Amino acid sequence: MSGRGERATDRCGPVLLGVRHHGPGSARAVRAALEQCTPAAVLIEGPPEADELVPLAAHEEMRPPVALLAHAQDDPGRAAFWPLAEFSPEWVAMRWALEHGVPVRFIDLPAAHSLAGGDDGETVDEETGEQGAGDQETGEQGSGAAEVRIDPIGVLAETAGYDDPERWWEDVVEHRGGGGAGADALAPFAALAEAMAALRETYGDGGHDRDPVREAHMRLRLRAARKEFGDDLAVVCGAWHVPALAQRTTMTADRQLLKGLPKAKAAVTWVPWTHRRLSRRSGYGAGIASPGWYGHLFSAPDRPVERWLTKVAGLLREEDYAVSSAHVIEAVRLAEGLATVRGRPLAGLTELDDAVRAVMGDGTDAPSLLIHDRLVVGEVLGEVPEDAPAVPLQRDIARSQRTLRLKPEALERELELDLRKETDAGRSRLLHRLRLLGIPWGEPTRSRGSTGTFRETWRLRWEPELAVRVAEAGIWGTTVLSAATAKAASEAAGAAHLAEVTALAERCLLAELPDALPVVMQALSDRAALDADVGHLAQALPALVRSVRYGDVRGTDAAALREVATGLAERVFVGLPPACPGLDADGAADMRGHLDATHQAVGLLGQPDTERRPEGNGLRTRWAGVLRAVSERDTVPGLLRGRATRLLLDDGELGDGGAERLMGLALSPGTPPTDAAGWIEGFVGGGDGGMLLVHDERLLALVDGWLTGVPDAAFTDVLPLLRRTFAEYESGVRRTLGELVRRGPATVPRHPAGDAPDAAVPGFGPGLDRDRAAAVLPTLRMLLGIGQHGFGDDPPESPRPADDLTGART
Repeated sequence: MSGRGERATDRCGPVLLGVRHHGPGSARAVRAALEQCTPAAVLIEGPPEADELVPLAAHEEMRPPVALLAHAQDDPGRAAFWPLAEFSPEWVAMRWALEHGVPVRFIDLPAAHSLAGGDDGETVDEETGEQGAGDQETGEQGSGAAEVRIDPIGVLAETAGYDDPERWWEDVVEHRGGGGAGADALAPFAALAEAMAALRETYGDGGHDRDPVREAHMRLRLRAARKEFGDDLAVVCGAWHVPALAQRTTMTADRQLLKGLPKAKAAVTWVPWTHRRLSRRSGYGAGIASPGWYGHLFSAPDRPVERWLTKVAGLLREEDYAVSSAHVIEAVRLAEGLATVRGRPLAGLTELDDAVRAVMGDGTDAPSLLIHDRLVVGEVLGEVPEDAPAVPLQRDIARSQRTLRLKPEALERELELDLRKETDAGRSRLLHRLRLLGIPWGEPTRSRGSTGTFRETWRLRWEPELAVRVAEAGIWGTTVLSAATAKAASEAAGAAHLAEVTALAERCLLAELPDALPVVMQALSDRAALDADVGHLAQALPALVRSVRYGDVRGTDAAALREVATGLAERVFVGLPPACPGLDADGAADMRGHLDATHQAVGLLGQPDTERRPEGNGLRTRWAGVLRAVSERDTVPGLLRGRATRLLLDDGELGDGGAERLMGLALSPGTPPTDAAGWIEGFVGGGDGGMLLVHDERLLALVDGWLTGVPDAAFTDVLPLLRRTFAEYESGVRRTLGELVRRGPATVPRHPAGDAPDAAVPGFGPGLDRDRAAAVLPTLRMLLGIGQHGFGDDPPESPRPADDLTGART
């Protein structure tokens, strides 16, 4: 290593440029050092399998942030990332070498060893797709549970009197200006190497157990490069590794350290990355807290504080904050003043955030949160050229994205699809097929507009780790269609429960996989024939019926599905009544869910369309018979009898007074209070049950009469059930019911309409206040656009308000 202050022309041996990964100050220093040294070759810390991918970094379609992705070919889920941003020293060194025609070699431990190494840090967590901390270890950041695992930057910062390692690094490196014309570009690297040598002398490998193996391989690669290119080399690596690379060791000793390492066949390519995945909160061990800010520091030609606050002002104006040029000027002054008071060479994010909060945010944190998400971290998504190696499935996805004009974006957005349009239908197919393959680029969400089956709403966001999911899914086929078809068939064969197969049939129809559907249907028929559990059948029926409906909307032939769904419904009709008696509270609650699900499914399956679907009315009629059998059987729990009664009432299957008769029987004195309370919960439970009691006061009178007659000893048992039932109602419904109960039942007998116009309504309430009702008539006439007394001319004599009320009722 060249000495401190030593000129490039006086150096001897390779130049070791110790850096911090993703540091703009380190990146600028590396570029200056390369310009001064003009080496014959550049060696970079990274997987050697990526040497052939280096030329793609100069491609016009390559836009950082990007990452080198390595995965085991026999197990694509085992993968590792090496992210690079435009301000990463490795990226700057690579681009400099390509611009000057200088060879580039990667010298870190091969991915073939890392991916075969069990729990090594370079393997990706299969849940998050993110890289472990040990993989692209900065050397400046230790992150381990062992007490001997040191943080070199933390030690140096503490020695310098700083309590924040990040702030110290920014002050001495990231915020440091250039040395000016004639300055030695290698001096900072010599000083940092000296500091790291002192730390390595004190702490050894600092608890980084993998480093000796990695550094042995780097030394071997460095020796090979010296034989090939001579000593005129530049090595860009983590500063922590510099003393180890400068150490004199024998080739035999280094090879001994590498002996016996496990090995796997690895594939390497470039993939897009995001600023958010570079941030520490993403879980990436060598990440940085503020990639957007670091990118600004690297790209700003001058006056970084003024340019940053101008960006901030532009963002706040877009969000309708009242920010002027005067605010920017005052914020610059305040930030620079704070930096001076705090002894910093340049205002950092802490000073800028304080200035924005005080000047532009009126002392609130709302602007700061917005600035952090949009600027400090940012939503930048890199781009990779089509020439980059990729599995065939990835290429097919890229072709589909271009054809459907569905560009991947790092920023989450909603996409509304109208399935009646060809392009939107194609987008829906692609997104559903990718979900089936385990590539969740989009997630379905509730539409804010129409709820028709022809409309879908998706929430899209492209995450870098989806590249690993694509590689994993590549084992199923070379195109999205073939891969989704093969996986659906495999899942159908391995499904253990009937509900799994029906859900899969629904997904196949949504994804339009005609070749997979026969396989899924065969599996569905086989499992339906063997499964005698009514709960399983009822649980499977709704998804199957939805699939029939989707087939209609998407123009898919769903005749086979309809036949299976009809047969499944028939089996539920036969098995449900015998399955209801004798259930405990939990079993009754589960069966109530099956009752509701079957009712909804029959309503969809049995649409009154006698021309095309003559079996529809028959299904609904038979289902009504099943509900009657459940509602009238004493051995069935009250919860189920009440729910069956309610479903019959909603469908108009109970004649005049039918609901009152069944309620009267259920709430008779001989019925146990807890069973009666369960009947009430089943009948009026749910969000709309309260409105039924509000509008049918006779039913409310029955409930009130039963409740007042509950013995004191049983009241504490039924109270939790009733409280749970009535707590589901909206506050306005509960208030109305309370008013009705407070007034008490009316005592005036019921008369036919017109015989006693002043009589009270049946049930609760004092009767109709005719004068108060007549007071709204002028406003009502004006809203309806009618005359004073009707749609014709006004009569010569105005009637009394009470006489006019008959017209208001009409």
